[in-house]
Amino acid sequence: MGSNLIQTFSYTLSFLVFPLDPFLPVLQSRSPVSGDDGAGSFIATFLAPAPALLLLCTDMTFFSTILAFVVALGLLIVFHEFGHYLVARWCGVKVLRFSIGFGQPLLQKRWGKDETEWVVAAIPLGGYVKMLDEREGEVAPEDLKRSFNRKPVVHRFAIVAAGPVANFLLAILLYWLLFMLGVSGMKPMLGPVIPATPAAFANFETGETITKIEAEPVATWQDARWLLLSHAVEKSPSVTVETLSQHGETAWHQMDFSRIHADDLDADFLKKIGLSIYQPAMKPIVGQVIPDSAGSRAGLQAGDEILAVNGKKITLWEELVQQIRTSPGILLTLDVQRGNAAMAIEVIPDTHTEDREKIGRIGIAPQIDQNELQKLLVEISYPPGTAIVRAIDKTWETSVFTLQMLWKMMAGEVSWKNVSGPITIADYAGKSAQMGFSSYLAFLALISISLGVLNLLPIPMLDGGHLMYYVVEIVKGSPLSVRATEIGQQVGMLLLFTLMAFAIYNDVSRLISS
Repeated sequence: MGSNLIQTFSYTLSFLVFPLDPFLPVLQSRSPVSGDDGAGSFIATFLAPAPALLLLCTDMTFFSTILAFVVALGLLIVFHEFGHYLVARWCGVKVLRFSIGFGQPLLQKRWGKDETEWVVAAIPLGGYVKMLDEREGEVAPEDLKRSFNRKPVVHRFAIVAAGPVANFLLAILLYWLLFMLGVSGMKPMLGPVIPATPAAFANFETGETITKIEAEPVATWQDARWLLLSHAVEKSPSVTVETLSQHGETAWHQMDFSRIHADDLDADFLKKIGLSIYQPAMKPIVGQVIPDSAGSRAGLQAGDEILAVNGKKITLWEELVQQIRTSPGILLTLDVQRGNAAMAIEVIPDTHTEDREKIGRIGIAPQIDQNELQKLLVEISYPPGTAIVRAIDKTWETSVFTLQMLWKMMAGEVSWKNVSGPITIADYAGKSAQMGFSSYLAFLALISISLGVLNLLPIPMLDGGHLMYYVVEIVKGSPLSVRATEIGQQVGMLLLFTLMAFAIYNDVSRLISS
């Protein structure tokens, strides 16, 4: 593989660190079906558009997931490679090919002053920009000055760095749009505190609303999670959380993260430190039924009110949830009120695995009181000037946090189970698209940052590997030998494909256990 190819392997080899972005816990949270419980159910129920709720409660349709994934890949690859292309042109380098994807070309067209070949290839898991280079073949005398290898090291450095920089700029643009359009979230109001957890030791109380964390303002539940996670990663021994009680009284709580375990830094982070989001009491009335679920097969319908399970009276949705979760594969008799008619419906909950525990689900979602929803929803937007500042800050914070997580995974301080590959990325692409335009923008921004950060790692075959070679060249005054470069490429390929295999293993494990 020619050294002039500025390769993008990020989509065959990219990964997500799950606790990266506030919207990820919403997508990862358990769907609002009868077999689930906790804050995640409530958040997903309220934030998901009603037509898409059924899709969130079960597996995404194959077509919608693939479409969202391909669109995300296409956009991010184009931006990354266009960064290389544009700076190469500015530096006077002749570009021979601009390829989106690898393998057999599906679409080809020569265009531009240099007759650059623009290609869409069959395998959409990356792309590359191929530039004129004497190491790749014979170059006409009149084109020698436009050869990549003839350019000063500063120019080559700029060309290679332009790809990741383009991804960071795209993330800033996406976050800017997101912050101007408005970000929906849940008020950071606390539900029951889990005993014997850092939150319990800090004396949090149900009904308190988090207002600040270490003097940083908190507007949404997502904000609270992000800030607390950042401190937990650092294992901060004392984190001050300011809250406001339902009576308007301000309180300060000290949380100790010094003994946080690596496995706690995952999607259930808040639950593991003892915090849950406030949920209003919901009646056991069915709002929606997932097609081809246990509830659907049993004949349950939207509007059904469940009065009892196996003769035991229930008055709250959470009571129904608990009964079903603890009864996987066990016949249950539901006393149902449908309009003016009373009936008994038998249902056998489907068995699912959650945290290595078998639970029951029947595939129904609760009927939501819209008045209660409005009380708990927060909509935040900013004028363009403020939005761009926040977008830059968000991109920087996420980039730094990504590097921190990578380092801590290598040091054994964060579980490698947080590494995921294209299967999980595709899953999130589909889910975020179904949740709405804003969620999809946030997803694209996150993946764009992930791509930029990954490609800057000093691993041969990635952009960061090329940049490392150029730094060495600047220091020693001459390029690395061809042999040294080839060995580096081989080592880099081994490292990257090992990581990819590990990421796919994690993806498959999640599918099996879901």
